[in-house]
Amino acid sequence: MTKTVVVTGVAGFIGSRVAARMAHEGFSVVGVDDLSSGKVANIPSTIEFVEGDLAVQGTITKLPKQCAAVLHLAGQSSGEMSFDDPVADLHKNTVSTLNLIQYAISVGVQRFVYASSMSVYGNVPDAPIAEDEHVAPLSCYGVGKLAAENYLAVFAKQLSSVNMRMFNVYGPGQDMSNLRQGMVSIYLAQALANKHIVVKGSLERFRDFVFIDDVVEAWLRAATFDGVGGSTINIGTGVRTTVAQVLETVKGHVAGTTVEVTDPTPGDQNGIYADTARLRSILQMNEFVGFAEGVRRFSEFAKTA
Repeated sequence: MTKTVVVTGVAGFIGSRVAARMAHEGFSVVGVDDLSSGKVANIPSTIEFVEGDLAVQGTITKLPKQCAAVLHLAGQSSGEMSFDDPVADLHKNTVSTLNLIQYAISVGVQRFVYASSMSVYGNVPDAPIAEDEHVAPLSCYGVGKLAAENYLAVFAKQLSSVNMRMFNVYGPGQDMSNLRQGMVSIYLAQALANKHIVVKGSLERFRDFVFIDDVVEAWLRAATFDGVGGSTINIGTGVRTTVAQVLETVKGHVAGTTVEVTDPTPGDQNGIYADTARLRSILQMNEFVGFAEGVRRFSEFAKTA
């Protein structure tokens, strides 16, 4: 059995960390990225790198002819930015996935792990949201993510896949120059730069924040555990944290920070947090880095970066 895996979005925050972990576990990693938002400096030195846009067939032809797993994390990752150019968002998040599905089937990939999102749910009750909840995305980004999940379902008999519905991932290594994606990183970046945070929307909104190390562990398990294929799994902690709580936590690390509240962004969910029963049972993850500890680690990293 080949130990080669393809990791897409390898120059990004999560993809680079997943690729490094897979390489550490003994896999031969081929990383792919178009470098439209990722950074070359993020790419692990131990892997083979292919530069290209996965929505273009020419990039697909550069992928290995033998591959055990595809870990697909490439794409545009901001609901807000998806409204700027919905067609570009479709190409980056959905066409790329369909191309990779066809590639994976053609070379006999055993596991396809897909970076989906909590955005597929849309507006939900104020309660832990399970994977069988009705899905009604509010953003172009969410629509594209759900479409990709549905493509994987269509090809389920030919390809074993796992949909990773990721909640709010944060932590060291996140792109703090991008002020339109990543709530914790946006607030921390503003606090460190200006001691002033601009919040787009109500302070009573709530989210489920999951630390990068826990996310990487979940991806490793989704790629390697038996009996995982065909699953859709929330990647969160199950903890409900309000924007007001996030701000207080960040302000605790940057004294004197002030807050300004402005209008919400299009397609923003009011509140969502994960039911983690599947994460615990299927991937056997029962312990997570707490939010206060995660922000402490992120803050320390950011102050010295």
